[in-house]
Amino acid sequence: MRLRACAALLLFISACATSAPSHKEHAPRNPRIANLQRAATLPWTDGGRCVVREASQPWPVLVERCYLTLDHDRLEFHDTTGRCTVASADAAAMGIGFCVLAAPEIAVGAVIVLGVVVVGVAIKEALDAYELRHAYPEEAGTSRGTKVASREAEAQQGKPKLKPEPAGQDWQPPVPPVPVDRTGRASCDPVPVPHAGEDDPHNECADKFPPNRYPGMDVLVGGVRFDALQVGVRKLWEIKTHQFDTYTDFLRRQVIGEQATKMREEQDIAESCGYGFVVGVSSAAHKTALERAAPELEIVVTGCKR
Repeated sequence: MRLRACAALLLFISACATSAPSHKEHAPRNPRIANLQRAATLPWTDGGRCVVREASQPWPVLVERCYLTLDHDRLEFHDTTGRCTVASADAAAMGIGFCVLAAPEIAVGAVIVLGVVVVGVAIKEALDAYELRHAYPEEAGTSRGTKVASREAEAQQGKPKLKPEPAGQDWQPPVPPVPVDRTGRASCDPVPVPHAGEDDPHNECADKFPPNRYPGMDVLVGGVRFDALQVGVRKLWEIKTHQFDTYTDFLRRQVIGEQATKMREEQDIAESCGYGFVVGVSSAAHKTALERAAPELEIVVTGCKR
């Protein structure tokens, strides 16, 4: 019954869009970003995580799925157009507030927010990441006082693109231009970038175990690519899904020596940017061997399989 009421109400609201005043000339072309910018003016109890997850949906669908995460104590809804009164049967099922907020074009005075709105953390991160990915290289990040190094990108213009050959689990594709701060150092702001390589078990572990704040993405911090930024805390993760227990003694020593050196360097970068650093390994034997070589590292067993 609730689904039928939602569907009828959404159809009614969408039909009203043709008669509502349009401000599309001032809106971004990307509907996902338009939804994020619109949601940034509202108070959310979850920091906007639901909004970021549903931002690619039409606005009425986003509102229907995330309505319960609004801070309703700070909102007042006014049916200034009378549309929700006409749709009273369906509005009663979901509430006048939902009907007003889900309108494709919200009339002035229809939604009143009490107090100052601080943009939800998840929404701000999504908008910042969009700016860095879509601004011109020499201007990317200017809203946060950063610039993106573009000399390498310019040097590659006109050259044939060669597809790199993977050399195993830890093969890393070329990192995109790295944001730098005013001092010229790599920025400590986290920038989501696509997962390196096509190692599905490894990427799935990186997304689900910490869990990852940016599912499907690595994160660039201080010029270094990390496998995940943990949800809710400032912790960067490096995930290892080697079948360590099956290695010979010689191969184990080689792997641990290389990993200990690399993990120390990544920990230094993470800590210099104010983040914690955790290494996730699949087995207790791998954890024990890595702890002996680098006792200063925080290592946990994920149990992830290949």
